[in-house]
Amino acid sequence: MALVSVNPATGRTLARYPVHSSGEIERRLALAHKAAANWRELPASARARHLHAVATTLHRERRNLAALVTAEMGKPLADALAEVSKCVDCCRHYARHGAALLRPEKPQGAPRGVSIRSEPLGVILAIMPWNYPLWQAIRAAVPALVSGNVMLLKHAGNVTGTALALAAAFHRAGLPAGVFDCLLAPGAAIEPLVADPRVRGVTFTGGTAVGRRIAALAGAALKPAVLELGGSDPYLVLADADLPFAARVCAAARLVNNGQSCIAAKRFLVHSRVAGEFARLFAAELAAFSFGDPLVPGIRLGPLARLDLREELHSQVTRSIRRGAQRVLGGRVPAGPGAFYPPTLLTGVAPGMPAADEEIFGPVAAVETAADDDALLAAANRSIYGLGGAIFTRDIRRARAEFASKLQAGMVFVNRAVCSHVAVPFGGSKASGLGRELGRPGVLAFTNPKTLWFA
Repeated sequence: MALVSVNPATGRTLARYPVHSSGEIERRLALAHKAAANWRELPASARARHLHAVATTLHRERRNLAALVTAEMGKPLADALAEVSKCVDCCRHYARHGAALLRPEKPQGAPRGVSIRSEPLGVILAIMPWNYPLWQAIRAAVPALVSGNVMLLKHAGNVTGTALALAAAFHRAGLPAGVFDCLLAPGAAIEPLVADPRVRGVTFTGGTAVGRRIAALAGAALKPAVLELGGSDPYLVLADADLPFAARVCAAARLVNNGQSCIAAKRFLVHSRVAGEFARLFAAELAAFSFGDPLVPGIRLGPLARLDLREELHSQVTRSIRRGAQRVLGGRVPAGPGAFYPPTLLTGVAPGMPAADEEIFGPVAAVETAADDDALLAAANRSIYGLGGAIFTRDIRRARAEFASKLQAGMVFVNRAVCSHVAVPFGGSKASGLGRELGRPGVLAFTNPKTLWFA
């Protein structure tokens, strides 16, 4: 059996990677388990020096890494370079602030002599997707490493080259063997790994259905799990919004990463009073995104990562149109090689359509309208997902008082697109997952909060 990497812009096979045998998986797990005992004993300052070295290595190798990301999953080269830069920033941030985030704390009202110290658990298994093949892995790994854990990465098969390159970068940065490694493993290998007592926690980013299965496996093994799952982020455009600004931000938020992001804008809920003007402006902004070869400078939208993903996306579009949605822009599969799909705008979207009810993973924007603000908020919260959301209005006070607290999401943004930041907790509610990555919650996600009480 082999993991196959295919260039989604050309359809050509880049490489085939034999999966690791059960013996090789055991060897790497045993090495990680041994490394965990030593890594946890390093002072935080020593772990910080290692992370600084990783940052330096990633920055030095950024062009090769970005080119590999673009070749394997199709994002424009400029976006891949930006992804590497964000990984560098993440390493540097936790190298600088990790020790402070782990500092023992004295609970409010606790007796004298009591403190809480966060201690690492050991080997963490990371099961990561293909859409941000460097950032997703770094986002999971760096807070875990700074807290004293080690990580085994099981990456998506279509970005195996990127996974190997990332592990090699950690090695060249001088990290001890076993602190960060990748497994070329089939899906069947996951269940025994989660059950293995040497694996002490699991972090997973991907679809909700698989996330439920991972959660069940981790729960059965009494292990913590961080689950960053699907999203159908609502962007609410209120009647008093700056419409040209909102249209510009919404278009970029919908098409980020070729539309293949859990926190890409998915549903645009617009007050009926301004819906016509917003749709006109929105269509123009979406149409301005040129799509094509992601290696060509100026191209802002590359292909989807795989042909099967394009087929599913187009099915969602056509089924929504059959149920009454209006195609304003795009919505047709282009001729030629590759998994390209044009920027697409559907209006008149309503519950019961795939564009309203399902996660749309590609450059398709779905516009719904509502007659008042209460209906907009109800439509936003109707989704089973609760990852992020955004509100566009000129009345910041009202947005804070009436909308931000009522929007059911892990992250709410006002007059800007939903995004992640290296210092800020990232995660969602409802079917969008459990736990948090990044920030102090991310650093503490795989630690044991040990109570110490000295007389």
